Amino acid sequence: MATNKNALIRYKTIDKCLQNRARKWTLADLIEACSDALYEYEGKDSLVSKRTIQLDIQVMRSDKLGYNAPIIAYNRKYYTYEDEDYSITNVPLNQLDIDVLTESMELLSQFKDFSLFSELNGVIQKLEDKIYRESEDKEPIIHMDKNEQLRGLKHLDVLYQAILKKIVLKLTYQSYTAKSAREFLFHGYILKEYNNRWFIVGCYDGNFKVQTLALDRIQNVGFDLKAEYVKNKRFNADKYYYNTLGVTVLNDSSIYDIQFWIDSKNAPYVISKPIHHSQQLIEEFQDGSATLQVRVHHNFEIERKFLGFGDAIEIIKPRRLRQRLRRRLELALENYN
Repeated sequence: MATNKNALIRYKTIDKCLQNRARKWTLADLIEACSDALYEYEGKDSLVSKRTIQLDIQVMRSDKLGYNAPIIAYNRKYYTYEDEDYSITNVPLNQLDIDVLTESMELLSQFKDFSLFSELNGVIQKLEDKIYRESEDKEPIIHMDKNEQLRGLKHLDVLYQAILKKIVLKLTYQSYTAKSAREFLFHGYILKEYNNRWFIVGCYDGNFKVQTLALDRIQNVGFDLKAEYVKNKRFNADKYYYNTLGVTVLNDSSIYDIQFWIDSKNAPYVISKPIHHSQQLIEEFQDGSATLQVRVHHNFEIERKFLGFGDAIEIIKPRRLRQRLRRRLELALENYN
């Protein structure tokens, strides 16, 4: 990455020099200008080699980066652009460039509310303008799920900053089952997204038990700048969620090897897009159906995942989960009766 960055600095410097037609530019002049630019931008106090600048000129002349720069050498000594109006910053975008930039812009826009990306705002605006001027107005090809009306998203950035700067949060929170809200201090460790909803994971003040709070249940976010932020050194997000689908992590005794049968229509989908990273194929049948297995916590999310397949799936074991889902399906049937 550093090498590419230095090369871009040199290309821009050479481009700026060759646009200045009031001066005659020798190879030695370009070497000096590029060396000065690298010192200014990168603090590198070293002379760029003659061979490096010669290769840079070859690259700029070629189609490798799409520049096709009309660099000529006259009197066998001086370099300039044959086209007085040329600049590498004015190189038109081809259709592939436009398509890539358009979809990249749409992806970046999903994170517009994060201050982490605030420094990109100017760059994004320039790209939007460039794309608008060089392409027709088109419908997006990539469409990401988003819920602009989801409550709690306004807290996302302030919670992110609190975690980043290790500040103790003072939250007003009302769980789904509580009759009223309560206020408490909270030490946030990570923000987690699941099923297009956001959660903050951390611990209550004075208690190292890891808790997961839904952002849409947070009524107010404040800070306690006097309280000391305490990091739970035993918490590792990857290990914590290793056996979990979703966000509900239970004790180790709730981890099961869940074996299930899936019909022929859904088997290819589940095999190619596993329910969980632990998924293993146990057996494939001649009719296209299959038996698979995952090792996960038995939680609310895994139940909803299996129930979402309706009659296309059957839990084989453990018996406890099989009976629980059977009972839920029976209750569902009663609703329709």
